[in-house]
Amino acid sequence: MYFSKITALTLLAPSALVSATPVFKNHGTLAGWDGVNHEHKGTVTQVDNVSYNSGTSIKVVQTYDPSYSGRYHSEVYKKDVYKVGDEGFYGFTFRLHSTWDTSGKQSYNIAQFISNLADNPDNTCGDDWIPSTMIWVEGNELAIRSKGGNMCDSVLKKFTIGTIKPGTWHRVVLQAKWASDNSGYLKVWLDGKQALDKSGLITTYRDTQKKYGFQFRTGLYANSWHDQHRLDGNQGTRQLWIDEVAIGSKFEDVDPGMQQ
Repeated sequence: MYFSKITALTLLAPSALVSATPVFKNHGTLAGWDGVNHEHKGTVTQVDNVSYNSGTSIKVVQTYDPSYSGRYHSEVYKKDVYKVGDEGFYGFTFRLHSTWDTSGKQSYNIAQFISNLADNPDNTCGDDWIPSTMIWVEGNELAIRSKGGNMCDSVLKKFTIGTIKPGTWHRVVLQAKWASDNSGYLKVWLDGKQALDKSGLITTYRDTQKKYGFQFRTGLYANSWHDQHRLDGNQGTRQLWIDEVAIGSKFEDVDPGMQQ
């Protein structure tokens, strides 16, 4: 499932499309994933009353609890989507509930790449599960970060991708080169338009053995509720839908705009 090189075709504009087969494709179902993670009052369900195109989608919900000190994940995940040095494409669609409150500034993660690096010899700080790139909703904006290098003193950069609207399906395609030095890059297309093209980035953590595979997780992780130990505003239940998730070696492998 690793992509060590990207052909010249993948560097062309998204309009230069040819037939391709993704290494993973999910049409909004709970089948085919390596696992489901829902914590505390969170839920992850397959529904047929809301979808991007396939007739089904994955509905994820999280509910704030002031007496709870744990994390708020409601996600599906696919294992081993990259190791350091790989390149690849990742796509999905998401829809925030039509009543989603965009007035606050707390963040709600909708996709992340994460690995258990507890026994990585390059990890001297004792952490276990460490995320690299994350994509999240903050207010009415979609944002992304790159993070990596030294696990105990990592380099973090944040970028705004674009504006989003509750009740509307949005399409996301990410292209990444996973590097623990500044040879990495991130490219993002939002709703068919390129929204980010950043090179010279550190995009993952040092792994001299090139041994540790990262998961791709998508759904809802209300990280601010845990990190800030509070709920801003009055919307203590957040829900969204995920559909058309794909992983591949070319843009057309994963573009939700190309129905496969």
